[in-house]
Amino acid sequence: MFLLILGVLLWVAAHFFKRAAPDLRASLGEKGKGMVALALFVSVVLMVFGYRMADGAVFWGRHPATVGINNLLVLVAIYMMSPAPKKGKLLAGMRHPMLTGFALWAVAHLLVNGDMPSFILFGGLLVWAIAEIVVINRAEPDWTPPVPGPISKDFIFIGASIVLLLVIGYIHGLLGYPVFG
Repeated sequence: MFLLILGVLLWVAAHFFKRAAPDLRASLGEKGKGMVALALFVSVVLMVFGYRMADGAVFWGRHPATVGINNLLVLVAIYMMSPAPKKGKLLAGMRHPMLTGFALWAVAHLLVNGDMPSFILFGGLLVWAIAEIVVINRAEPDWTPPVPGPISKDFIFIGASIVLLLVIGYIHGLLGYPVFG
């Protein structure tokens, strides 16, 4: 579990670095972007290996109803994390569609994974996404929604989101985590 916890903490630290130490981040310039990207890559590797190696108490498992709800929520999350909010019409008035989608993704995974490693991974990332929204809103209270794009873009991104969900589901199945039943 140590690697998993370390991965989640590194993810959080890398994302909050700009806000926690703005002068240091600014002094690093372009090199700072590379350092943050490297930290995020390492955090993902740690989370993946940590999660696969972790063991812990199981409070609930998969149920056909929660699997269906999970898949629907993940589809919505993928759509929210796509370019649709900036290029389409449906989510144009939403301030944090990517972070909200990420939080929705985490909630969806908690529905079907009721074990301690999942609480640490998905619960930790859920708390991070919510905290990130709060921090951004406090640091930048003024926000103007972008000009909405055409609704046709939304349909394109919905279709792309469905395809991406199928690909992600297939890869999950190859890794031993079946998502479609």
